[in-house]
Order: sequence, then C-alpha cells, then structure tokens
Amino acid sequence: MTLPKIKQVRAWFTGGATAEKGAGGGDYNDQGANHWIDDHIATPMSKYRDYEQSRQSFGINVLGTLVVEVEAENGQTGFAVSTAGEMGCFIVEKHLNCFIEGKCVSDIKLIHDQMLNATLYYSGSGGLVMNTISCVDLALWDLFGKVVGLPVYKLLGGAVRDEIQFYATGARPDLAKEMGFIGGKMPTHWGPHDGDAGIRKDAAMVADMREKCGEDFWLMLDCWMSQDVNYATKLAHACAPYNLKWIEECLPPQQYEGYRELKRNAPVGMMVTSGEHHGTLQSFRTLSETGIDIMQPDVGWCGGLPRWWKLPQSPNPGGNWWCRTVRLFTLTMR
Repeated sequence: MTLPKIKQVRAWFTGGATAEKGAGGGDYNDQGANHWIDDHIATPMSKYRDYEQSRQSFGINVLGTLVVEVEAENGQTGFAVSTAGEMGCFIVEKHLNCFIEGKCVSDIKLIHDQMLNATLYYSGSGGLVMNTISCVDLALWDLFGKVVGLPVYKLLGGAVRDEIQFYATGARPDLAKEMGFIGGKMPTHWGPHDGDAGIRKDAAMVADMREKCGEDFWLMLDCWMSQDVNYATKLAHACAPYNLKWIEECLPPQQYEGYRELKRNAPVGMMVTSGEHHGTLQSFRTLSETGIDIMQPDVGWCGGLPRWWKLPQSPNPGGNWWCRTVRLFTLTMR
C-alpha cells in the first residue's frame, strides 16, 4: 500500500475572548451561564476578591478551542481539538506547518519530534504551545487511522480489555452514581484565604455527598492548584472520615517539594494526585520522585498521543499509578 503525503494543515478557533460564552469544544471551561464549572470554585485567583466568584471572571475561557485539520493528497482528513484558540492557529499555520505538509501520513513520530524541538525556545515546560502540538499530533493519528482503515487503538497495539470504567467530574457525584459512573470528583470551593472556615465548608460538602452516595462510591476532590501545603494537609485530614479516594492538584504544578510534603503528611489510605498541567517528560519524572500516588497526563495538553501513551512505560522512580485524562466533546464543523 502506497501511503499518501499530507497536502495541507489548517487551523480554526472557536469561542474564546471574542465570542459569546458557551462555545464548548476542546476548551471545557468555555461554558454557558449556570454551568457548574463557572460557579464559585477555588482557583489560584480566588485570593483576589475581584476574581473569587467564578473561573471566567479572570478569563479562564479566553483562549477558546483550537481545531486542527490535516488533509492528505487523496482527500482524506483527520482532525482534533485542544485549548489554544487563536494563538494556537497562528503557531500551526505560521510555524508547525513546515514540518507537516509534504510528509507521509505515517511520519507522525518524526513530525512530533520536529515540532517539539523547533518550539523549545518559546514553549517552556508546557502550556499553550504544548497544547497546540498535542492537537496537531492527535489530528495526524486520526488521519493515519482513516488512511489505513484502522481505529487508532489498533495502531497502538490493540485492545487490552473489553470495557473501561469512568468517574465523572462535577458538582453532583450523586447524579454521577445514578448514571453508572464508579465515582465522582468534586471541585473545592474554598482556599487558604478562607481559613479554617473554608476547610469546614468543603469537608461538609464531602460528608453530604458520602451520605447521598453510600460507602462504596468513589469520592474525590479537585483543588485545581488553589491551595498551599498547610491548607491542603488540613483539608485532607478533615475529609478522611468520609473515605475520600484522592485529593487532586492541590498545589501549582512546579511545587515539587510541596507535593512531597503533602504526600508525607496526608492521611493513610488517601491518595495524592497531580500532573494534569505538566507537559514534559522531565516534569513528570520529577513529579514521580515526590511520591504522589497517581499522575494524570492530559492527552490534549502533554504533547500528544506518543507521550501520553508512553509515559506510564517510562522509568518511574516513585512507583506511581497513572490515570490518563481524555475529554468527550461535541463539535459541529460549519
């Protein structure tokens, strides 16, 4: 079988700063009014009173969704989405395109390596550029699968199980249980600036959901980088009586020593997790060395499918578990 070359890569954005709220797509923060994710949720900006009420108050949805489409010479296309918006479009069409167009549709790993190395001087350790590379990489895998007539999971070696269990993230774990999920992950609403009163309120929320969901249902907390070590440790112990499965991303991504201390002082049996906002192999290795229990690379943010797939197979000095993150979405191309 002679494989076609890539004719063109195109990029669009939807939502973001110039659009009405609620575009959705790859930017899961870009939701309409009354959505739980834009309610009173603790963030790194919550300590500023002007920005404590909602995530969108400080512009969390300003980027919007990046949509990347790659077209082969035979007319087949692949596409993917991430969170990078208009700036991601610029990077794709003004820089990354030269590593994509003209290549064989099977040259995915070569293209991925060239994109990573070509952007080192302005990509840092993750963020918008890594999101953009992830989006391109996923679109390339989608195209390759269509060209050879195989789903991507078979290109990666095939299925290893018949079904996958999911937990749901949201403000109502009790509803998640009714829908058949194995657990529910709640956002915290308070942070260090709220003192012990904030700890009591979030612990009361966990207690209420434990009563509603029963003992066998997983309950987790997503703290979204909004805490410090002292506050996170206190919150973990306050929630321990309610069999909290894990406490997630309490600290900013690069506070490795903080995660080490948090894991050391967390209640026995409660897991500490992080990694959603890490984007390089070295950052995951360093995070692993802190001893946290689970690392959570996001396929749309960590550099794409090769890294997301291979991270659990890389040297793991901390002996951590891995929980790969994906998102389900609906996007209408017009």
